[in-house]
Amino acid sequence: MTNDRAAIFLALHQPGAGFVLPNAWDGGSARILEQVGFAAIATTSAGIAFSLGRADAHMTGSEMLDCIATIVEAVDCPVTADLESGYGATPDHVADTVTRALEIGVVGGNLEDAIEPGELIPVEAGRERVEAARSSAPKGSFVLNARTDTYMTKHPDAFAETIRRAEQYVAAGADCIFVPGVSDADEIGRLTAEIDAPVNVVAGLVEPVLDAATLRELGVARISIGGTLTRAALTLVQNAGREMLERGTFSFADGAIPYGEFQQRFS
Repeated sequence: MTNDRAAIFLALHQPGAGFVLPNAWDGGSARILEQVGFAAIATTSAGIAFSLGRADAHMTGSEMLDCIATIVEAVDCPVTADLESGYGATPDHVADTVTRALEIGVVGGNLEDAIEPGELIPVEAGRERVEAARSSAPKGSFVLNARTDTYMTKHPDAFAETIRRAEQYVAAGADCIFVPGVSDADEIGRLTAEIDAPVNVVAGLVEPVLDAATLRELGVARISIGGTLTRAALTLVQNAGREMLERGTFSFADGAIPYGEFQQRFS
């Protein structure tokens, strides 16, 4: 069953398909997104942390996997997990994390090459970690999305370094290359032309925010939103709180899905 779902998910990754993959942070948000009609859902490490009142990259692997499991259990569609940098200093730790992710039923996962925020690990170490992930989850059983933070860390030659790392990660078994932080349309088009694998970018993380149609024209296969939807939801909570406290009004309730409908949807 997991292999079938992984194959379905992998089939979405076609250059230029630009399928939108929303990122859920709990079972409720995941179920709503599935009911909207998305064919697959991703988790967001930032969103999960924020929803628990924690900063991003401040959760253990066990804590994160427990949260991911609640999302997988809430929906029928394939779920791919944000596994950050693999929750450990060594490739063996990465392999163990991927094994545990498979056990809870995810069909894929992201793996970062910046263990410490803002600091890329050597490309050789990044390749070893991708190889370790692949060893725990053979092709066909898990869609391995190798993330490189060349743009997030403001590498002085981000384009060339992205291509160099992408080549190594694809050779190590990655199914897709994830490049967050790139926003220039011409740069994105050059990346999709040079990388011999489907390319994943994030919408809403940096300016300008390109729409899905533009990203498809540029050859992007997969469009994530990271923690953006969580941030939007928590911004609504902040604004509603200010309205109640400062004005004593409740206009934020206008248009909200009724209680009874939630009961039916979540039963």
